[in-house]
Amino acid sequence: MSAPPATGRPALEVEGLCVDLHTPSGTVRAVDGVGFSVRRGHTLALLGESGCGKSMTALSVVGLLDPMAEVTDGSVRVSGTDVLTLGRAGRRKLAGPVLSIVFQDALAALNPVQPVGRQLAEPFRIHRGLSRRRAEEEAVELMRRVGIPEPRLRARSYPHQFSGGMRQRLLIAMAVALDPDVLIADEPTTALDVTVQAQIMRLLRDLQTERNMALVLITHDLAVVAQRADDVVVMYGGNVVETGPVAEVFARPRHPYTKGLLDSVPEHAVRGRPLPAVPGSPPELSAIPSGCVFQARCPMAREVCVRERPRQVSVGAGRTAACHFSEELDHA
Repeated sequence: MSAPPATGRPALEVEGLCVDLHTPSGTVRAVDGVGFSVRRGHTLALLGESGCGKSMTALSVVGLLDPMAEVTDGSVRVSGTDVLTLGRAGRRKLAGPVLSIVFQDALAALNPVQPVGRQLAEPFRIHRGLSRRRAEEEAVELMRRVGIPEPRLRARSYPHQFSGGMRQRLLIAMAVALDPDVLIADEPTTALDVTVQAQIMRLLRDLQTERNMALVLITHDLAVVAQRADDVVVMYGGNVVETGPVAEVFARPRHPYTKGLLDSVPEHAVRGRPLPAVPGSPPELSAIPSGCVFQARCPMAREVCVRERPRQVSVGAGRTAACHFSEELDHA
């Protein structure tokens, strides 16, 4: 994917983000010092297995954390404004015109007892003060833009009367209604068949190009990252373990976890042999080791990995990795 030159201030800057989760058995660190930035017109992918902290990071950015979770450190700047310092009213003003999110479960995100046209019209009435009739016209036009057939008629339908792919299009329409600077897409193609997944990703790309949005794509799908993202942030155990341009990271991974993910792609499988996979499972949040978070599953782990957590250091232009032996991995 070809991206325009990166100029100007990033639309989204996350620095040192830490999120604690309060559980009946105690407080655990769900996101630990996460940082990244993305400019308008560019796509950044947060990549990693389930439970690595991707969605928790996204919810922290948009201010939708569960009451049991709280941001304990860091900053989140959207178009220069640190949203973590804003109260509820301040965040509400940003939600839609500046920062928006597409959730993975469209049926849960849409109101089941309101026609979709009314739901799509609501942002125009709240943020732009349009009359009901004018807002509904804008909603119909949005439905047409995202590929809903017979939008004027379907605007009177309810969420359960749409297919999964059409519901996801409706969610995307709601998210981009007010031309946000930053759009976060949290696993936007979950539970959709391959053809519909491709359609949804094309729709996101087209809307991003039209509106020059910064897009943060949260996924565990390596193919989606390779095809749609400009840069990637690889997360594991609530930590960032590697960052950089997608083409370079995928061609020459500098962290064993990234390499393990890439080696697990089915195209590397050999007939008659087990599918390659990263051995073991991600650690429980309550049992994150004090040294390297990946040590228990790492084929390169040594004593220093148990004793000392590696810092995220530069391993090339625009690239970082958090591994004591990233140079060794590069020459393997």
